[in-house]
Amino acid sequence: MDSGFGAFWHASDGVGRTVAALLLLMSVSAWVVIVWKAWVLRRAATDIQRAVPAFWAARQLDSGRERLAALDREGLLAPLVDAATAPSQPGTLATDAHLSSQLTRRLRDALHRGLAHLQFGQVLLASIGSTAPFIGLFGTVWGIYHALAGMAAEGGVTIERISGPVGEALVMTAAGLAVAIPAVLAYNLFGKWVSGCEAELEGFAHDLREMMLARSADS
Repeated sequence: MDSGFGAFWHASDGVGRTVAALLLLMSVSAWVVIVWKAWVLRRAATDIQRAVPAFWAARQLDSGRERLAALDREGLLAPLVDAATAPSQPGTLATDAHLSSQLTRRLRDALHRGLAHLQFGQVLLASIGSTAPFIGLFGTVWGIYHALAGMAAEGGVTIERISGPVGEALVMTAAGLAVAIPAVLAYNLFGKWVSGCEAELEGFAHDLREMMLARSADS
Protein backbone atom coordinates (compact mmCIF):
# COMPACT_ATOMS: atom_id res chain seq x y z
CA MET A 1 0.00 0.00 0.00
CA ASP A 2 1.34 3.39 -1.00
CA SER A 3 -0.86 5.49 1.26
CA GLY A 4 -3.06 5.31 4.26
CA PHE A 5 -2.54 2.99 7.18
CA GLY A 6 -0.29 0.58 5.28
CA ALA A 7 2.17 3.31 4.42
CA PHE A 8 2.06 4.60 7.98
CA TRP A 9 2.76 1.10 9.33
CA HIS A 10 5.77 0.52 7.10
CA ALA A 11 7.19 3.98 7.72
CA SER A 12 6.58 3.96 11.48
CA ASP A 13 8.88 2.81 14.25
CA GLY A 14 8.22 0.57 17.25
CA VAL A 15 6.27 3.21 19.18
CA GLY A 16 3.91 3.94 16.30
CA ARG A 17 3.30 0.25 15.65
CA THR A 18 2.69 -0.35 19.34
CA VAL A 19 0.05 2.38 19.35
CA ALA A 20 -1.60 0.86 16.27
CA ALA A 21 -1.58 -2.61 17.84
CA LEU A 22 -3.02 -1.20 21.06
CA LEU A 23 -5.87 0.46 19.17
CA LEU A 24 -6.56 -2.80 17.37
CA LEU A 25 -6.63 -4.69 20.67
CA MET A 26 -8.97 -2.10 22.18
CA SER A 27 -11.28 -2.32 19.18
CA VAL A 28 -11.46 -6.11 19.31
CA SER A 29 -12.03 -6.05 23.08
CA ALA A 30 -14.76 -3.44 22.78
CA TRP A 31 -16.64 -5.33 20.08
CA VAL A 32 -16.42 -8.62 21.96
CA VAL A 33 -17.89 -6.95 25.05
CA ILE A 34 -20.52 -5.14 22.97
CA VAL A 35 -21.77 -8.32 21.32
CA TRP A 36 -21.70 -10.29 24.57
CA LYS A 37 -23.45 -7.63 26.65
CA ALA A 38 -26.10 -7.00 24.01
CA TRP A 39 -26.94 -10.70 24.09
CA VAL A 40 -26.89 -10.95 27.90
CA LEU A 41 -28.89 -7.80 28.59
CA ARG A 42 -31.58 -8.49 26.02
CA ARG A 43 -31.94 -12.04 27.32
CA ALA A 44 -32.04 -10.82 30.93
CA ALA A 45 -34.72 -8.23 30.14
CA THR A 46 -36.81 -10.84 28.33
CA ASP A 47 -36.45 -13.34 31.17
CA ILE A 48 -37.46 -10.79 33.78
CA GLN A 49 -40.58 -9.85 31.84
CA ARG A 50 -41.57 -13.51 31.55
CA ALA A 51 -40.40 -14.93 34.87
CA VAL A 52 -41.81 -12.39 37.33
CA PRO A 53 -45.46 -12.78 36.26
CA ALA A 54 -44.99 -16.56 36.13
CA PHE A 55 -43.66 -16.56 39.69
CA TRP A 56 -46.52 -14.55 41.11
CA ALA A 57 -49.05 -16.66 39.24
CA ALA A 58 -47.85 -19.77 41.06
CA ARG A 59 -49.99 -21.13 43.91
CA GLN A 60 -47.08 -22.20 46.09
CA LEU A 61 -43.62 -20.82 46.73
CA ASP A 62 -41.94 -24.04 45.61
CA SER A 63 -43.77 -24.08 42.29
CA GLY A 64 -42.95 -20.42 41.82
CA ARG A 65 -39.26 -21.16 42.37
CA GLU A 66 -39.46 -23.95 39.79
CA ARG A 67 -40.93 -21.55 37.27
CA LEU A 68 -38.12 -19.10 37.90
CA ALA A 69 -35.53 -21.82 37.47
CA ALA A 70 -36.96 -22.58 34.03
CA LEU A 71 -37.14 -18.97 32.85
CA ASP A 72 -34.32 -17.18 34.68
CA ARG A 73 -31.43 -18.07 32.36
CA GLU A 74 -29.08 -15.37 33.70
CA GLY A 75 -29.70 -16.30 37.33
CA LEU A 76 -30.94 -12.88 38.45
CA LEU A 77 -34.30 -13.68 40.06
CA ALA A 78 -33.77 -17.10 41.66
CA PRO A 79 -31.05 -15.80 44.03
CA LEU A 80 -33.49 -13.19 45.29
CA VAL A 81 -36.04 -15.87 46.14
CA ASP A 82 -33.34 -17.95 47.81
CA ALA A 83 -32.21 -14.93 49.84
CA ALA A 84 -35.75 -14.15 50.93
CA THR A 85 -36.50 -17.74 52.01
CA ALA A 86 -33.10 -18.58 53.53
CA PRO A 87 -33.43 -19.71 57.16
CA SER A 88 -31.81 -17.53 59.79
CA GLN A 89 -28.97 -19.03 61.80
CA PRO A 90 -29.67 -18.49 65.50
CA GLY A 91 -26.97 -17.13 67.72
CA THR A 92 -25.42 -14.84 65.11
CA LEU A 93 -25.34 -11.09 64.75
CA ALA A 94 -27.51 -11.40 61.64
CA THR A 95 -30.42 -12.65 63.73
CA ASP A 96 -30.20 -9.84 66.28
CA ALA A 97 -31.99 -7.50 63.88
CA HIS A 98 -35.68 -7.58 63.11
CA LEU A 99 -36.87 -9.87 60.36
CA SER A 100 -37.47 -6.92 58.05
CA SER A 101 -33.84 -5.83 58.42
CA GLN A 102 -32.59 -9.36 57.85
CA LEU A 103 -34.62 -9.66 54.67
CA THR A 104 -33.45 -6.27 53.47
CA ARG A 105 -29.80 -7.18 53.98
CA ARG A 106 -30.04 -10.58 52.29
CA LEU A 107 -32.03 -9.26 49.36
CA ARG A 108 -29.67 -6.30 48.95
CA ASP A 109 -26.65 -8.59 48.79
CA ALA A 110 -28.31 -10.86 46.23
CA LEU A 111 -29.40 -7.85 44.19
CA HIS A 112 -25.88 -6.42 44.15
CA ARG A 113 -24.49 -9.71 42.87
CA GLY A 114 -27.02 -9.77 40.06
CA LEU A 115 -26.31 -6.16 39.11
CA ALA A 116 -22.57 -6.85 39.11
CA HIS A 117 -23.21 -9.51 36.47
CA LEU A 118 -25.24 -7.10 34.35
CA GLN A 119 -22.70 -4.28 34.71
CA PHE A 120 -19.69 -6.42 33.84
CA GLY A 121 -17.75 -4.84 30.97
CA GLN A 122 -19.11 -1.32 31.47
CA VAL A 123 -15.82 -0.12 32.93
CA LEU A 124 -13.92 -1.50 29.94
CA LEU A 125 -16.23 0.25 27.48
CA ALA A 126 -15.98 3.52 29.39
CA SER A 127 -12.19 3.28 29.54
CA ILE A 128 -11.87 2.53 25.83
CA GLY A 129 -14.30 5.28 24.88
CA SER A 130 -12.44 7.88 26.93
CA THR A 131 -8.84 6.93 26.11
CA ALA A 132 -8.89 5.68 22.50
CA PRO A 133 -9.07 9.19 20.94
CA PHE A 134 -6.06 10.33 22.95
CA ILE A 135 -4.10 7.19 22.09
CA GLY A 136 -4.88 7.79 18.41
CA LEU A 137 -3.84 11.43 18.77
CA PHE A 138 -0.59 10.35 20.38
CA GLY A 139 0.00 8.01 17.45
CA THR A 140 -0.54 10.90 15.05
CA VAL A 141 1.81 13.21 16.92
CA TRP A 142 4.46 10.52 17.15
CA GLY A 143 4.08 9.67 13.48
CA ILE A 144 4.53 13.30 12.46
CA TYR A 145 7.55 13.63 14.72
CA HIS A 146 9.07 10.44 13.36
CA ALA A 147 8.52 11.57 9.77
CA LEU A 148 9.96 15.05 10.38
CA ALA A 149 12.95 13.62 12.21
CA GLY A 150 13.67 11.34 9.28
CA MET A 151 13.36 14.16 6.76
CA ALA A 152 15.60 16.41 8.83
CA ALA A 153 18.23 13.70 8.91
CA GLU A 154 18.04 13.35 5.13
CA GLY A 155 17.85 17.12 4.56
CA GLY A 156 15.57 19.10 2.29
CA VAL A 157 12.34 19.36 4.31
CA THR A 158 9.61 20.72 2.04
CA ILE A 159 5.84 21.04 2.15
CA GLU A 160 5.52 18.38 -0.53
CA ARG A 161 7.56 15.90 1.45
CA ILE A 162 5.75 16.71 4.70
CA SER A 163 2.16 16.49 3.43
CA GLY A 164 2.30 12.77 2.66
CA PRO A 165 3.61 11.52 6.04
CA VAL A 166 1.40 13.96 7.96
CA GLY A 167 -1.69 12.74 6.11
CA GLU A 168 -0.74 9.15 6.80
CA ALA A 169 -0.14 9.88 10.49
CA LEU A 170 -3.61 11.42 10.76
CA VAL A 171 -5.01 7.95 10.10
CA MET A 172 -4.16 7.15 13.72
CA THR A 173 -6.48 9.90 14.96
CA ALA A 174 -9.28 8.55 12.78
CA ALA A 175 -8.56 5.05 14.09
CA GLY A 176 -8.80 6.26 17.68
CA LEU A 177 -12.19 7.84 16.99
CA ALA A 178 -13.38 4.71 15.19
CA VAL A 179 -12.52 2.68 18.29
CA ALA A 180 -14.00 5.14 20.79
CA ILE A 181 -17.34 6.01 19.19
CA PRO A 182 -18.88 2.49 19.24
CA ALA A 183 -17.64 1.97 22.80
CA VAL A 184 -19.23 5.21 24.01
CA LEU A 185 -22.53 4.56 22.25
CA ALA A 186 -22.67 1.01 23.59
CA TYR A 187 -21.82 2.19 27.10
CA ASN A 188 -24.71 4.66 27.10
CA LEU A 189 -27.17 2.18 25.60
CA PHE A 190 -26.20 -0.62 27.96
CA GLY A 191 -26.39 1.73 30.91
CA LYS A 192 -30.03 2.39 30.02
CA TRP A 193 -30.75 -1.33 29.70
CA VAL A 194 -29.05 -2.11 33.01
CA SER A 195 -31.06 0.61 34.72
CA GLY A 196 -34.27 -0.91 33.37
CA CYS A 197 -33.34 -4.36 34.64
CA GLU A 198 -32.27 -2.90 37.98
CA ALA A 199 -35.65 -1.24 38.47
CA GLU A 200 -37.45 -4.51 37.75
CA LEU A 201 -35.19 -6.47 40.10
CA GLU A 202 -35.59 -3.93 42.89
CA GLY A 203 -39.36 -4.08 42.51
CA PHE A 204 -39.30 -7.87 42.65
CA ALA A 205 -37.05 -7.82 45.73
CA HIS A 206 -39.38 -5.35 47.44
CA ASP A 207 -42.41 -7.52 46.72
CA LEU A 208 -40.60 -10.61 48.00
CA ARG A 209 -39.74 -8.81 51.21
CA GLU A 210 -43.36 -7.76 51.77
CA MET A 211 -44.58 -11.30 51.05
CA MET A 212 -42.17 -12.87 53.51
CA LEU A 213 -43.09 -10.34 56.21
CA ALA A 214 -46.77 -11.04 55.66
CA ARG A 215 -46.21 -14.81 55.84
CA SER A 216 -44.23 -14.34 59.06
CA ALA A 217 -47.00 -12.25 60.58
CA ASP A 218 -49.63 -14.85 59.72
CA SER A 219 -47.62 -17.74 61.15
